[in-house]
Amino acid sequence: MSRRVYLHVGTPKTGTSYLQDVLFRNRRTLAGAGILYPADRFDAHFLAALDLMRLPWGGLEAEAVGAWDALAARVRAHQGTAIISHEIFATASRAQAGRALESLGHGDGTEVHLVLSVRDLVRQIPAEWQENVKHRAVLGYGAFLDQIRDPERASRIGAWFWGVQEIPEILDRWGQDLPPEHVHLVTVPPPGGAPELLWKRFSQAFGLDGIDLDLEAERHNPSLGVPETTLLRRINRRANADLTPADYRPLVRELLAHQTLSRRTRSPRLALPPDMHPWVQEVSASWIAEVQRRAYDVVGDLDDLVGAPPVAEYADPDHPRERQVAAAGVDAIKALLLDNARLRHEEERLHAELADVSAALERAYATPSYRVRRWLVLRLEGSRAGQGLLGVYRRARGRSSRAA
Repeated sequence: MSRRVYLHVGTPKTGTSYLQDVLFRNRRTLAGAGILYPADRFDAHFLAALDLMRLPWGGLEAEAVGAWDALAARVRAHQGTAIISHEIFATASRAQAGRALESLGHGDGTEVHLVLSVRDLVRQIPAEWQENVKHRAVLGYGAFLDQIRDPERASRIGAWFWGVQEIPEILDRWGQDLPPEHVHLVTVPPPGGAPELLWKRFSQAFGLDGIDLDLEAERHNPSLGVPETTLLRRINRRANADLTPADYRPLVRELLAHQTLSRRTRSPRLALPPDMHPWVQEVSASWIAEVQRRAYDVVGDLDDLVGAPPVAEYADPDHPRERQVAAAGVDAIKALLLDNARLRHEEERLHAELADVSAALERAYATPSYRVRRWLVLRLEGSRAGQGLLGVYRRARGRSSRAA
């Protein structure tokens, strides 16, 4: 049974991809310090989250069956400290969170610590809309904002957004019977701060200080500007019906969004509309007061949740500058052309290799020794006794193919 488990349950867009990349790549180093990060593949904890919450996710939920129980079993079998991390755990119901805690050993001798990384709503709201677009959504920004402001939260968008972003409610579900000193809030620093500060806060929350880890990230979840997000949403409108999720992920989300459009850093940035700032400040202030009242362990500064003031020049994603969208489209077409050229060259290389192998086989078939062997095999296969001899020969050679 694990002595201690750190369970990081979100929230999205708070440096989680970077954190999980560092933990995954440093599994051996962590193991040397007695810390288990139980993952044989990068998305192991994502699949476990899908399984725990029975979430549909473009067909991946079938692959996830049994993933949570397998993860929990590895944690229980470990004798030291274990870390689990994925941001979509944030949306688990109270019953699902309770099941997760129990299966990790809570109440049976294991010290479970809950970690929740949080960022101000001024950044989270536009970031969440963009994530929806990067997952095939076609909903406009204005419609998205209307749905998350709906007090009924009746829409799928509204329910999901508050399920993964409403800090006190997430802590209600996941920290239901944990002592407040075992609940750690990691705040994301404001823009412009030292890039290593967030990692220092994560390191403190997870007890990783003093462990020499490789912090060079290979995976990250970059943001897009206004015209780039608009372009992606238009592509979704045209391509969703014909492009399967298995093709969408590598072609649209990875190649176009992450590898191409995210590099266009001079375009207008997504922002919260200025007229929404008073409402956001009111919500944020109530969250800060509630966290202070509950006396959780805050790693960072609760003032980080206040957020920046309104931008001087707001760019509306629903009414972008078409020249900027067109320029982003040209870059997207260039990326697709280059990738297609790469695939064509790879196809040509494979065809050349296949031709070389075929020519070598033809030369082998033309030798007198091959013709004699083939004649002998055909004669033996024509009788029961001959087939028996061939079977003995093939078993002796350790093969079962007819070519043996």
